[in-house]
Amino acid sequence: MFETVLVANRGEIAVRVIRTLRRLGVASVAVYSDADVGARHVREADRAVRIGPAPATESYLSIERLLAAAARAGAQAVHPGYGFLAENAAFARAVTDAGLAFIGPPAAAIETMGDKIRAKETVAAAGVPVVPGAHGDGLAEAARALGVPVLLKPSAGGGGKGMRLVRDAAQLEEEIAAARRAARSAFGDDTLLVERWIDRPRHIEIQVLADGHGTVLHLGERECSLQRRHQKIVEEAPSPLLDPAARAAMGEAAVRAARSCGYRGAGTVEFIVPGEDPGTHWFMEMNTRLQVEHPVTELITGLDLVEWQVRIAAGEPLPFGQDAVSVTGHAVEARICAETARAGADGRVDFLPSAGTVHLLREPSGEGIRVDSGLAEGTEVGTAYDPMLAKVVAHGPDRSTALRRLRAALARTTVLGVDTNTGFLRRLLAHPAVVSGALDTGLVDGVAAGLLPDAVPEEVYAAAALLRQAALDPVPDASGWVDPFDVPSGWRLGGEPAWTVHRLRVPGREPVTVRVRPGEACVGEAGEPVPARLLGGADPAGGTVRVEYAGARHAFAHAAEAGGHWLGRDGDAWHVHGYDPVAAAGGGGAAGADALTAPMPGTVTVVKAAVGDVVTAGQSLLVVEAMKMEHVIAAPHDGTVAELDVTAGSTVALDQVLAVVTPKEP
Repeated sequence: MFETVLVANRGEIAVRVIRTLRRLGVASVAVYSDADVGARHVREADRAVRIGPAPATESYLSIERLLAAAARAGAQAVHPGYGFLAENAAFARAVTDAGLAFIGPPAAAIETMGDKIRAKETVAAAGVPVVPGAHGDGLAEAARALGVPVLLKPSAGGGGKGMRLVRDAAQLEEEIAAARRAARSAFGDDTLLVERWIDRPRHIEIQVLADGHGTVLHLGERECSLQRRHQKIVEEAPSPLLDPAARAAMGEAAVRAARSCGYRGAGTVEFIVPGEDPGTHWFMEMNTRLQVEHPVTELITGLDLVEWQVRIAAGEPLPFGQDAVSVTGHAVEARICAETARAGADGRVDFLPSAGTVHLLREPSGEGIRVDSGLAEGTEVGTAYDPMLAKVVAHGPDRSTALRRLRAALARTTVLGVDTNTGFLRRLLAHPAVVSGALDTGLVDGVAAGLLPDAVPEEVYAAAALLRQAALDPVPDASGWVDPFDVPSGWRLGGEPAWTVHRLRVPGREPVTVRVRPGEACVGEAGEPVPARLLGGADPAGGTVRVEYAGARHAFAHAAEAGGHWLGRDGDAWHVHGYDPVAAAGGGGAAGADALTAPMPGTVTVVKAAVGDVVTAGQSLLVVEAMKMEHVIAAPHDGTVAELDVTAGSTVALDQVLAVVTPKEP
């Protein structure tokens, strides 16, 4: 067993690896960039080494700096976590060349499975069924021979990046060209393969474990069909679709796939399964690393996959065989991400990266609940890295219990200071199709719009206004006297207390006016006064605030922030801040439909226009990038660029005005 292991990753996965190392009595070494100086993984490790500035290319992706950190810390092994360099064959080879153990598969296995074309050829030779497809020259002709719809996939890619679904044969050439551009940009390699598209597919993967002594086992399957745009957001084990025969067949196929590339360690073989024919399965790809969703397998098998990664890398054989692997109960995982969900004009929902400081954090606990998290109060969530913050996992004796426990756990999860998808996930898990197990990879995109709240609840605006009102109350002097002229709702002609007007706004929503006076509030210009008051006061630093509004009592998690308040309930959170219509219109023409604002905090990477340019509706003017996601900013109508306030490289905040396009004269 190793004495010291360097964890070449960050966030929740680094914290999770450190936890197992501590249990095994192995010293952990964290690495951090300048953006992560105060991060939780840095605090929880036994030692920590700075590896560079915030950009990943100069820190977490720098093989040279990671190896230097390992040498400085005296580590005998490196655990790559997932993401960054976890599936980088050059990194695995550099680690072993430096005389260290790589806690993962051999570099050759990473290379084989990292190329989708080579991977399919390798496993097919081992008798594993693969999705019908083609690669090489004549991709459009091959696609027509397969028959649309088809899926274009970057050969060097993973995680759903760069995939394009083509349903119209007439668009093939154009889509192939676009897919090549995306693949070249993301992976430095524009090689594509085309595969037959399976309508209403299920995404099911098998966890494998292989030692260096010839033993290869499978640990059952995980259902990963709940995805948005090819990105997993909820996973469960076992799958509600498979029967024992299908489960055994897929497990055996996964073992053959792992053997075909000389695999060692923990890995995942991913299959696509037609929903109407669970007895059929096709190999998609193999992930040569620990998966984000590994906790659901751990909870139903009782095995710590990180522990076995470490033991296998240290040369230990697996002390059990396939017959000893058993499954108990059901587990479901939800990924908590820093993102803002907004309905687009086309009816689709955009999940845009968000950023901020975690002012208040409450993570759930209780029977069957596990949280893998990289968060702590005070954590700065930026846009330089992946948006996933934590995973909430529930285990129960059966699927319905696990789902119920997970929904309740998400309702108890509070992150104030940065937008997350927690409330969206809780509503998704209550959707009838999810509850019944009628899943497919297109389900989330199809139902997402219906899972967004129609409006901010009135009591949220009332609570924010009451908190602002309380802050206006004067502080008594030493004798307890208060100047009546300082009281915001003091006596007025007519004998009734005066109304104080609060203009409030939640990002992405229209401003709302709330009037407050003692014992009453009126939300909206046309709203009627209703009873409203804070119950028991409120801690200005945050915590819990209780409000009585319109005859009902409400409790919110609360964190104060300069210019506003964060309020949270049942997994949802709202940033309610003061709205000044004069200031909002202060940017000259930068108000109303003419203004183009940043849909997310990030960096402007491309500027395609200049002040004075005549543009047409839909014309691309700018590109904003954050957390590996690009968002094109297009002209809202025909017109002229009147203002352009950013350049390539500019860092922008959410809702910041980027440009103004004045409409074309009729």
